[in-house]
Amino acid sequence: MAAKIKVGVLGATGMVGQRYIKLLEDHPWFEVTYVAASPRSAGKAYKDAVANRWLIGAEIPSGVQNLIVEDANDASKAIGKCSFVFSALEMGKEEIKALEAAYAAEGIPVVSNASANRWTEDVPMLIPEINYAHLDVIAEQKKHHGWDKGFIAVKPNCSLQTYMMPIYALQQAGYPIKRMVVTTLQATSGAGYPGVPSFDMIDNIVPYIGGEEEKTEKECLKILGKVENGKIVNAAGPLVSATCTRVPVIDGHTATVSLEFDLPDDKKPSLAEIEKVWTSFTSVPQELDLPSAPVHPIVVRHEENRPQPRRDRETEKGMACVIGRLRECPVFDVKFVALSHNTKRGAAMGGILNAELLKAKGFLS
Repeated sequence: MAAKIKVGVLGATGMVGQRYIKLLEDHPWFEVTYVAASPRSAGKAYKDAVANRWLIGAEIPSGVQNLIVEDANDASKAIGKCSFVFSALEMGKEEIKALEAAYAAEGIPVVSNASANRWTEDVPMLIPEINYAHLDVIAEQKKHHGWDKGFIAVKPNCSLQTYMMPIYALQQAGYPIKRMVVTTLQATSGAGYPGVPSFDMIDNIVPYIGGEEEKTEKECLKILGKVENGKIVNAAGPLVSATCTRVPVIDGHTATVSLEFDLPDDKKPSLAEIEKVWTSFTSVPQELDLPSAPVHPIVVRHEENRPQPRRDRETEKGMACVIGRLRECPVFDVKFVALSHNTKRGAAMGGILNAELLKAKGFLS
């Protein structure tokens, strides 16, 4: 069996960093050999750095417990200890942007969960089933910066995972979408730890998440865009109107979606045709049999009261988009409810799937 690729986790003591470490415990391709966090954690054994704040459940993986935490601000510390890093950094956007570039400059690819580089024109913002072709921009990114082996690839905002695959599948099937109204019901874990105060969440819904609506409305256009002249050019549509709310659920983002097709009435798909598109959808991660890829990326349920976070977020090990309540819309054309696991597909496991795609396409060794 081939040796595993050595990987590092930046922001390893935070909630997303911990999730990376747990999910990578038995990964067939990757092995955590390097952990880095803030200066206050540097110099401690990992198990001591997260003492009394290990949030993931079960035990800290034995292979990571005694790794010494390094200062994430010093990219040179990672040289020779890992082949690439997952970035789960929690700091200001400009600080993250500079630090991720520092790792790339040292020849260490960065697979990032952070939002700092999502709008950088030559940085792919990946959902592997959708915009795998955006990997083509990495060569131009490396040339632009003068990087040899290093580069940066990011994942999008977690709330987009609830509806982007079904939207893309319809577009690919020849049913272009003109506009959409999306309301998200986002889990508290999306706010990190300690997150939203319990007094605000118990017996309550918070109808505002800072910056979330802008991300929901705009990031989809980059994901659906094309690589032109070494840059990612955003798609012209669909037009999205979003309302983002925080609800008292631990894990699992839900979205209600109403959409209008950009087609004459006699060319619009029936509900049965839409469901067939979704249930038959597969893409490159399934073709490559990537370890974290769901066999069925889109799962449709027919119960009138599904999907539900507690019942459905672990579908396909937390990597599927689960859809229910597909029906006609009296204002637009159709509407439905969608669910995804925000700390798996929407965070660490989504980042791991990005890395698996990068490895399979020859970007990581």
